[in-house]
Amino acid sequence: MSGTGGTGDTGDTGSGNDTGNGEDGRPAAGAPVWGGGAESLREPADGQLRRTLGFRDLVVYGLLFIAPMAPVGVYGTLDAKSHGAVALVYVVATVAMAFTAFSYAQMVRVAPQAGSVFNYARKGLGEGPGFIAGWMAMLDYLLIPAVAYLFAGIAMEALVPSVDRWVWTSIAVVVTTLLNLWGVRAAARVGMAVLALEIVVLLVFIVAAIVVLAQDGATRGWSTPFTSDRGFSLTAVIGAVSVAVLSYLGFDAIASFAEEVTGGSRKVARAVLFCLVLAGVLFIAQTYLVALLEPVGSARLAADPAAQGTAFYDAVDSAVGTWLHDLVASSKAIGAAFAALAGQAAAGRLLFAMGRERRLPRGLSRTDSGVPRVALLLAAVVTLGAAVWAAQRGDGLDKLVSVVNVGALSAFVLLHASVVGWFAVRRAEGAPRWFRHVVLPVVGAGILIAVIVEASGTAQVVGAIWLAVGLAVLVGQRGRGRADAPADWRRR
Repeated sequence: MSGTGGTGDTGDTGSGNDTGNGEDGRPAAGAPVWGGGAESLREPADGQLRRTLGFRDLVVYGLLFIAPMAPVGVYGTLDAKSHGAVALVYVVATVAMAFTAFSYAQMVRVAPQAGSVFNYARKGLGEGPGFIAGWMAMLDYLLIPAVAYLFAGIAMEALVPSVDRWVWTSIAVVVTTLLNLWGVRAAARVGMAVLALEIVVLLVFIVAAIVVLAQDGATRGWSTPFTSDRGFSLTAVIGAVSVAVLSYLGFDAIASFAEEVTGGSRKVARAVLFCLVLAGVLFIAQTYLVALLEPVGSARLAADPAAQGTAFYDAVDSAVGTWLHDLVASSKAIGAAFAALAGQAAAGRLLFAMGRERRLPRGLSRTDSGVPRVALLLAAVVTLGAAVWAAQRGDGLDKLVSVVNVGALSAFVLLHASVVGWFAVRRAEGAPRWFRHVVLPVVGAGILIAVIVEASGTAQVVGAIWLAVGLAVLVGQRGRGRADAPADWRRR
């Protein structure tokens, strides 16, 4: 890869576009101001974001959004769907997401801007595919926080049954929205404390589980979390992966903060890869251990969907004790709320970026002291509505989880295509490296397409409808041929 990168990270490779410049070399609309590698000291103008985040802040946001104990909420569903091979599900999901993380690391250097996959697809494939990538990712970014808020409500209801889960869900939305409106740096500081708490609780669970297993042995066979407890089925594992991907969505959101990072896009790429690897190790370890403690088989969980949401808590309660059940539930309630905080922040950046490029209403690109408050408030309203609706339904969690991933997976397919388009088709940076720029993205896209095919029928229908609406909006924008559309859009 050629180019010297941004001035804030002289070792960074990429397109030489780390300063946020447009393709003609001039500053892009709303491009952040670099101050010789240091954070700009002046107040950012409207349409610009403030650079305040370092590598640690990115990792905090990524791990908060992912949540170290993310499998707690979906463990029962995955165990039932995979025929008990829940740890293998996370191995496959980690490998599948590794291809996507690598493509993110390639493209964040090409387009280090808010909006991530929206801007990457614009670069590699053109404005039309870029809009569709952003549109599909928007479905994911708006619904994932709703799922996380609902997880928080369910966990709090388990601790305080007298208060309905929708009340706890609403409180979580209000508190985290206020933190996001305060600013990305302030939210990251609070998030650091929450993340530390989650990691401590996870370590306590791991130690307690190992002690119980050493004393009493495993309820299921030691290898069954990888091989199944009722007959191995590759189709069942792939079907479960389509749900397990929910646990990882968040590492990609790190790229949405590219305009708020000090020191260049290399930090973003490193943070994306680091968060994915760490999350994969944590997910595989905890699901393996809890599956060994699980008092009932996966067939029984499959026959009782109502028990799936609390399966992790029930296993911990029966094997270790109520004290750990309450500790895990408390941690999950707080952790899920702050996972939603990070997700809501990423959704706000995506809406901001699409508004700045006139793909959504221009008002979404307004900023206040470098904070995209209009976009954040819209994201909060949408997620609040979805989360409260789901909290009041017995099947609400299942409905949300079944559809939330299809938008992200579709956008990831376009991300892989963008790598091929930018490096191999356009050859924007000279001769491509065929393994890195063609083979890996094509394999990654193929894995994601297989996962989409094995997703639930509801998810596929919702994804198809959302895509159809996006295509209609795109056709309408082309037909209007507005004068305020970006120049490169009008040329296509």
